[in-house]
Amino acid sequence: MDKLSVMTAYCRIVERGSFARAAEDLGVSSALLSREVKLLEESLGCTLLTRTTRSMSLTDAGQRYYDEALAILDAVRRVEGDIREGAGAVRGHLRVNVSSSFGQMVIAPLLPGFLAAYPDLRLTLSMDDRVVDMIEGGFDVSIRIRPGMPDSSLVARRIGIIRQRIFAAPGYLKTAGHPKRPQDLPQHRIIGFLLADHLTEWRLSGPGGDATVRLDPAVRVGNSMVLRDLLVAAQGIGTLPDFVSDTPETRGELVRVLPGYELPAPEIYAVTGSRLGMDAKVSAFLDHLRSALRSRHS
Repeated sequence: MDKLSVMTAYCRIVERGSFARAAEDLGVSSALLSREVKLLEESLGCTLLTRTTRSMSLTDAGQRYYDEALAILDAVRRVEGDIREGAGAVRGHLRVNVSSSFGQMVIAPLLPGFLAAYPDLRLTLSMDDRVVDMIEGGFDVSIRIRPGMPDSSLVARRIGIIRQRIFAAPGYLKTAGHPKRPQDLPQHRIIGFLLADHLTEWRLSGPGGDATVRLDPAVRVGNSMVLRDLLVAAQGIGTLPDFVSDTPETRGELVRVLPGYELPAPEIYAVTGSRLGMDAKVSAFLDHLRSALRSRHS
């Protein structure tokens, strides 16, 4: 028995003073309403309505049920109205999960403008380099950088792409020499990203075609900003995403190794838990993020 539906029907019967008129209003049969009221009375163990061929009246229990049901239905309508009214408003508590380096290099710079645009919004930003259970963690959206997203109950929307290239400091290359081809890389000191799919195997695409190089990194770190700092300090050769490498490359602190070659480009996904669509606060956040990504590549 759908209690809200039954409450609605019962209140209409009381207000109209007739099963027939209530049935006409609701677009159902009088027999159906009669059965529903009978089932309701049986579930409550008392009579709500006394009926004769000419009249209908409420018992004390029936009057109390009507009053309480009316209050419940009014409360439901108010809640639904408030939610509909607020569905398009950017307010409430936005919970975002993102990797540490992407959070610091890309998300953090956009936050002042985003928060200034939506002063009624509360924000929790969690930065974690491992993939977390966003449902268990209570996150509205998780930004993930991966070669692809596996099928799951989550909804992943592609919002950008990352270029993944090979770098070293000029000082390292001056001492150790420049690799001339992918097959030269195993002879060099490799700094590996511990959480990457390509930790020990680099699949490269370049002017000489595709090449797969197996490596045993001498140093392995779980944060790409730490990896960047090690490369700048002339500790070896490693791969970096463009949002981490752009600044040190512009400054001349890092240079491209095998500049014609790149690793497969991982994609940026916005992952949400609902297939019903994003609410206003998530949409606003992702609009700001897309704008930031476009600015970086313009």
